[in-house]
Amino acid sequence: MRDYYRRWMTIPGNVRGSLIVLVASMVSVVMSALIKQVGQHIPVVEILFVRQLLVLIIISPVVLKNLDSVFVTRVFRYHFMRGSFSVIAMITGFTAVVHLPLAEVTAISFVRTLFTTLLAIYFLKEVIGIRRWTSVAIGFIGVLIIVRPDTENINAYAMLALASALFVSGINIVMRKLSQIENPSTIMAYQSVFVTLVMAVPSIFLWVTPTFEETIQILMIGGLMSLMQWMFIQAFKAGEAAAIAPMEYARLIFATIIGVIFFAEVPTMWTLAGAGIIIASTLYTMHRNAVKKRG
Repeated sequence: MRDYYRRWMTIPGNVRGSLIVLVASMVSVVMSALIKQVGQHIPVVEILFVRQLLVLIIISPVVLKNLDSVFVTRVFRYHFMRGSFSVIAMITGFTAVVHLPLAEVTAISFVRTLFTTLLAIYFLKEVIGIRRWTSVAIGFIGVLIIVRPDTENINAYAMLALASALFVSGINIVMRKLSQIENPSTIMAYQSVFVTLVMAVPSIFLWVTPTFEETIQILMIGGLMSLMQWMFIQAFKAGEAAAIAPMEYARLIFATIIGVIFFAEVPTMWTLAGAGIIIASTLYTMHRNAVKKRG
C-alpha cells in the first residue's frame, strides 16, 4: 500500500488534483442521481435533514473535543448568513435536481462562478474590467439559451436552479470573510448545527417514512456528500485552483451519461449550446481572476 502511495505522490500536484476532481465530479453526479430517484417519493427537506444528521455525526468528535471553544465567535452574523444561504441553496438545488434533467441542472449550476464575480463587486468592493464584464454578460446569455424564458412559459425549476447557483455564490463570498477570521472547526460546527436544526422543522411536518431501499439511498447520499467534500479539499491541497477547477466541468459529461442511461434524459441542443457558452465564459473569468491575482 505504501508503494502505491509513494508512486501517487510522485505524480505532479496539478495532475493529482485534477484526477481527484474528476472522481469527485463523478461522485457528485451519482449523488444527484440518487437525489433525483429518492426525491420522487421523499420530500427534499427530509433527504437534506437525514444527510445533515450524518454530517453532524461525522464531525461530532471535533465538536465534542472543543465544546468549550468551538462555538465562541465574534461574527455570528456571518455564520447565520452562511447557514441561511446554505439552507436556501440546498432546498432550491435539490428540488431542481428532482424535476429537471441532470444535464440541464448541472449546466445551470456552472453559472455560480459568474454570480460570485458580481457579488464580489458589491460585497467585497472588487473592481473588474470590461473584459470580465463582457465574459459575465456572455455567460448569462448561455443561461438564457438553456432556460429560454418567455412570458407564457417560465420554467420554475430552472429558476430554482439559478437561485441555488446564486446562493452558492453568496456562500462563497461569506466564506472568504469567515476563512480569514474564524477557525475551520468553528465554521463547520455552526454550519452543521444550524442547517440540521432548520431542516428538522419542515421534516417533522412533511415526514414520509422511507422504504428500506430508500433509507439506504438516503444514507448513501449523505455519505457521498461527505466523500465529495473531502475529495475536493484534498484536490485543492494537491494542486493550484486555476489548474484543477476546470476539471469540474466533467460533471456535465457524467450527468449526460447517467441521465441518458438511468432516466432516459437526452439533452437538447439548447442545453448543450448554452452549457458550452457558460463554460467558456466561466473559464475566461477564472483566467482573468488568476491574472489579476498574479498582478
